[in-house]
Amino acid sequence: MRFRSNLEKVLTENKFAITAEVGPPKGSDPNKIKEKAELLKNSAHAFNITDNQTAVVRLSSFGGSVILLNMGLEPIMQISCRDRNRIALQSDVLGAASVGIRNILFITGDHQSFGNHPEAKGVFDIDSIQLIKIVKKMRDDGVFQSGDKILATNPDIFIGGAANPFADPLEYRVDRLEKKINAGVDFIQTQSVFDLDRFNIWMDEVRSRGLDKKVHILAGITPLKSLKMTERMKFHVPGVDIPDRLYDKMKKTDDYKKTGYEVALNLIDEVKKIRGVHGIHITALFWEDIIPNLVEDTNLMAR
Repeated sequence: MRFRSNLEKVLTENKFAITAEVGPPKGSDPNKIKEKAELLKNSAHAFNITDNQTAVVRLSSFGGSVILLNMGLEPIMQISCRDRNRIALQSDVLGAASVGIRNILFITGDHQSFGNHPEAKGVFDIDSIQLIKIVKKMRDDGVFQSGDKILATNPDIFIGGAANPFADPLEYRVDRLEKKINAGVDFIQTQSVFDLDRFNIWMDEVRSRGLDKKVHILAGITPLKSLKMTERMKFHVPGVDIPDRLYDKMKKTDDYKKTGYEVALNLIDEVKKIRGVHGIHITALFWEDIIPNLVEDTNLMAR
């Protein structure tokens, strides 16, 4: 069987996939990407390059993905609908495919008011579900959204999307996942899991609809490094749900890193047991050096 990417191969063969985030810098120094990638290269099957995450200007996801390719690593290039119309979005997909990027994750994007240019004009010409549908038709049918034919090779992309099991109402979050599956998504990375009870309820509904058989789900894992980070994520990052009991645990500890690491280990161990979860996506904000330890201590060495 021919696979578009190593990530697709791992997931299709029912192995537990590991992806990790490599956040681009607020500047053009490629070494910032290279240093993180060198640290993580043996700890994940593929590496997310975010697209101006939280609406803050950073080195582009395309540029970061090319840097990884040149290192022999496999990127997951993120593309946000916030900053581009459908013409630019389709063009970026073609450009990514032309240089060998095979995994692309499509998101609607954080609103620009959350970032460092709140006066910027958000585009939001289409949302992630519409974009996923467009890219699937580009890949499988060789046509653009306009109906025009692609004349020089379809973009052979493993299509990714995001899901948030923690926003209300729960039924709507599963409905939205189902819409992405129907649009053509191949794999899903979820928002960071801290509330296991809520995540299990979401997965129960996912399984009841048979959606876990139609898409590969990777659960988000974010180790908490400090109380400040915990409070920022709990109170200021949209879509993140940190239960009060976990917040209290971080407030009471004498060693934030040790406690945060133990919490992450436990979350990974529990997520591995959930039927329908096919892997994890680790986002260690400004704490990337902890990822190899997490992967080793949970017996998830990727390579």
